[in-house]
Amino acid sequence: MYRLLITAAVMLWSSGAYAQQFSIYGKVLHGPEPGGPALQGATIEVRELGRLVVTDEFGNFQLTQLAEGEYTMVVRFLGYQEKVQRVTISGNREIDFLLEESSQITDEVVVWATRANDKTPMTYLQVGKQAIKQQNFGQDLPVLLNWTPSMVTTSDAGAGIGYTGLRIRGSDASRINVTINGIALNDSESQGVFWVNTPDLASSIQTIQIQRGVGTSTNGPGAFGATVSVNTDGLSQDPYAEATVSVGSFGSQRFTFKGGTGLIDNRWSFDGRISNVTSDGYVDRANSDLNSFFLSGGYYGARTIVKAIAFGGREKTYQAWYGVDPATMETDRTYNYAGAIYNEDGSVSRFYDNEVDDYKQNHYQLHLSQRLSEAWNANLSLHYTDGRGYFEQYKQGESFANLGLPDVNIGDSIIQASDVIVRRWLDNDYYGMTFSTNYTKNNTELTFGGAMSRYDNARHFGEMIWAEISDNVPIRFVYYDGESEKTDMNIYAKWSQSFGEKFNSYIDIQFRHVRYETAGIDNDQSAYNVSDEFSFLNPKVGFTYALTPNDLFYSSYAIANREPSRTDYSEGTEKPRSEKLGNLEIGWKRTGQKFTGELNYYLMNYTDQLVLTGAVSDTGYPIRANVGKSYRTGIELSGLVRLSNRLNWSANVTASVNKNKDYVVLDENNMATSRSTTIILSPSWIAGSQLEWKPLENFQIALLSKYVGQQYLDNTENDLVKLSDYFINDIRLSFTMRPKGVKGIDLGLLVNNIFNVEYSSNGYGYGGTPYYFPQAGTNFMAMMSVKL
Repeated sequence: MYRLLITAAVMLWSSGAYAQQFSIYGKVLHGPEPGGPALQGATIEVRELGRLVVTDEFGNFQLTQLAEGEYTMVVRFLGYQEKVQRVTISGNREIDFLLEESSQITDEVVVWATRANDKTPMTYLQVGKQAIKQQNFGQDLPVLLNWTPSMVTTSDAGAGIGYTGLRIRGSDASRINVTINGIALNDSESQGVFWVNTPDLASSIQTIQIQRGVGTSTNGPGAFGATVSVNTDGLSQDPYAEATVSVGSFGSQRFTFKGGTGLIDNRWSFDGRISNVTSDGYVDRANSDLNSFFLSGGYYGARTIVKAIAFGGREKTYQAWYGVDPATMETDRTYNYAGAIYNEDGSVSRFYDNEVDDYKQNHYQLHLSQRLSEAWNANLSLHYTDGRGYFEQYKQGESFANLGLPDVNIGDSIIQASDVIVRRWLDNDYYGMTFSTNYTKNNTELTFGGAMSRYDNARHFGEMIWAEISDNVPIRFVYYDGESEKTDMNIYAKWSQSFGEKFNSYIDIQFRHVRYETAGIDNDQSAYNVSDEFSFLNPKVGFTYALTPNDLFYSSYAIANREPSRTDYSEGTEKPRSEKLGNLEIGWKRTGQKFTGELNYYLMNYTDQLVLTGAVSDTGYPIRANVGKSYRTGIELSGLVRLSNRLNWSANVTASVNKNKDYVVLDENNMATSRSTTIILSPSWIAGSQLEWKPLENFQIALLSKYVGQQYLDNTENDLVKLSDYFINDIRLSFTMRPKGVKGIDLGLLVNNIFNVEYSSNGYGYGGTPYYFPQAGTNFMAMMSVKL
């Protein structure tokens, strides 16, 4: 494998050397004066050749193999005026392009109110479109973000397609606030994000901002680990069409078609995408069939944007949420308990072929942005989401009592149980609005905003669609039923004030009110009735100080509150309490010509944190319980080094301590005692690395590495119930061709886990036994994208 890669690289480099004539290289910078910040992700197009390159993290670009002559260079960056410049080439040439900010309003204004910027004293990372695209082979979005700081990702099916998840600083998805264009994506009841419901979303993303810790005030559930702000595709000035095909191990395939009109009559723009992603999965029968779409249409005036967006999809995945016990892992790592039908002696007779999760979710958004003056702009967004689907289960020997049915009399026999097939449904609506007003002038930035939303007509019910034995029970008999409603309202105000060129203060205050009601009969025939209401005040304060033009020091303290989820109420042994978090962030950022870096210390003190217990519900959902006092503290170091014009290295490492202060455990005499224990699924060490070598302008080789330390699967620090640490490496090859008649053909190859490491990235404990979610060994994805 390595000889093949080295040989291919040498051949490509050698062939390019003979063809090379002259080069243009340089930077794209914020203008109008020289010395401004570098602009990462700016595009430089050679109009006569139809060639295009994108600036790296330092704003650098390079165009090679240019014949002597005169060329038209078109430089673009979102929010800046387009620059067109004629350049004469008679030898290698260095040139910097200075872009000035555009007075025309852009799509970015929709998410500006909830995002951090260079004056915000928060810890954050911006991931651009180019970085997302080069890693997007069809796997789910969490997998694409695997190399960002303090991040751990996992896949139920083991191959990155289907049900996937992420944890940041040890916090699971239900504690990470996710918005799309400023609108909450988190499920109102579980507060989690199910990325499988929006397959191939990465193909329609402009930028992602990840704020670690509490972050700035945002919409939706409270951020107790991080905030992930997604901004979907913005305006494309020119018409385009693109088709992408990916194939890989485990029968994985992805087909994506997208296109746009560009700007019509300098006012209108329309874009669309359809995708299909399928995979058999690494785990047995963990197949996925995922379909999605994205449509947008907008009016772009000098001071006004009106944009309508619709996106969504339908997923059908075979269940793989049960995990594998240690004994089975030794003999059959890919074993899947879901759908097993057993003989009387306990052996498996067969597997039910439709033990699937089948869910459809569509999102509709309408955004209005208006520039009121040079200093003021306002935004209003309306949204509606409808979701409906079920998961189907074969239940062997299910008692009629659990189905709300009487026993069946057959002759002199009384039958108390039967094999049945059930579908457990969720049908819901989610709608609301977000708003913000932003003021920027001189040294002052003010933002006022908020949101109102309602989760309505949410019905949880189960149908029995077949029974081996029944007594005049109708098909689709509803054996449990319940309804839920939730209202969520928040308002916030943010003030950022600069005092001179070095010091900037920041104040952010949010008020949030939540009301949640749910009542009905559960699937075990128990009645439930929950009515709870919360009012939270979430203040944040901090400052930044420019030690030098390239060095920024920042510090902030934030308070956040969070309400319990539906499972916290239904699965807990006592009524859950809301949680409170105090978050201190202290950091230093360095930017330079060859190096950018950040060193951050964080302390997150929790009161009544709802911590994972290690157990899961019968649907695979993690169960939590309040634990009193707990904390997470650590140091995060990240940076990017430009080793040469062709070699970049970005890396990050997190060292942390994550503790329950007074966790109650049973000692060897079965007596309750309290002691400090490590919080479940919270590794002390996380590290990521991307080493990128670009031997040619159109060819790149990247080595992607990830280390995750050991993780306990319960809160007692039981060494028999934990995940071992793991270190995995991937290789990514990217090659671009520009034949006549097309704008470009991108070829990619991603080889995952090149050393075939056997590891598990997630798990849980049940009855003192660990259950693991094994991840795939060496596997690959290949991709071709044609741009017209």
